[in-house]
Amino acid sequence: MSEDPEKKLINRINELYHKKKSVGLTEAEEKERKELHQEFIKNFRAGFKQDVENLVIIDKNGKEITSEKAKRAQRKKGLRKD
Repeated sequence: MSEDPEKKLINRINELYHKKKSVGLTEAEEKERKELHQEFIKNFRAGFKQDVENLVIIDKNGKEITSEKAKRAQRKKGLRKD
């Protein structure tokens, strides 16, 4: 079974981090580290945005108080019928 791409990305970032702390990085490795970090941040933000857009907020009285922006995103994705 192959390794999850996100896990592989994190493992490589960690390898480069530890090498940077112990012996330093070459210019190519530093460039790779920056690119991998940017990819990780992009993936994190996309996942976080998706989580927030799928969020439904209910107050203590059972009334939905989800923001209109989130409702529009949910409608666009076909997650809402209202």
